[in-house]
Amino acid sequence: MTTVKNIYDFINSIAPFDAQEEWDNSGHLVGDFRRDVKKCVMALDCTKDVCRFARDVGADLVLTHHPIIFRGICDAKSDSVVYMLANAGIAGLSAHTNYDFAHGGINDNLAQILGLQNARHIDDSLIVAGDLDCEMSIDDFAEFVSDRLGCAGIRYTDTDKPIKTVAVGGGACEEFTDIAMQNADVFLTGDMKYHAMLDAAERGYAVISAGHYETEYASFMMLKDKLESIFIDVEFISANQLNPVKSI
Repeated sequence: MTTVKNIYDFINSIAPFDAQEEWDNSGHLVGDFRRDVKKCVMALDCTKDVCRFARDVGADLVLTHHPIIFRGICDAKSDSVVYMLANAGIAGLSAHTNYDFAHGGINDNLAQILGLQNARHIDDSLIVAGDLDCEMSIDDFAEFVSDRLGCAGIRYTDTDKPIKTVAVGGGACEEFTDIAMQNADVFLTGDMKYHAMLDAAERGYAVISAGHYETEYASFMMLKDKLESIFIDVEFISANQLNPVKSI
């Protein structure tokens, strides 16, 4: 029988938890490490709706990308996700920046979704760079990204430079803009603040802010196939979590 620890150990083997950023809180966060797992619900975030879904399907474990407990908590009242999981006897694991850094992790998966060739990790960063099959204008590439990731309201800076090499950093990676642009024609990330984009435009950088959820959800769910191939006695269930932030 597969346990929470077995799944933790496998994730640790492909995305070591000790590689996470100092500010992160990935790992085993809720429940019994020794609990048998027959059903595991996977989601980008452990929202209350995800907790209810996990309870309703009889899950033993919730596995998320973003930490279930991110910062210190002062209480665990009955409407908190920590209480909801613990009260239902559901364990919780999170694989965040350790999975961002990993080979075969979030950013490799994002590069794969975009069909990038020759994907390579940029040293000392979360960033992965790869090549498009053919050059595109920035407008065409932005539309391509929108189609591939299913995102609306995409924001980007303009450039006359053809786009061939792409650097990706899912989620919030604007601090890696300089190193990304040293290795690519364009930098695609999830969240980039207005003033960071203004600065990028002033420096002649082509950057695309496509949404945190949009650049991470499908990439994280690609872990599901790996887990299913290893733990054949566990049913891995996508929570089918929708982006709570609406755009048009």
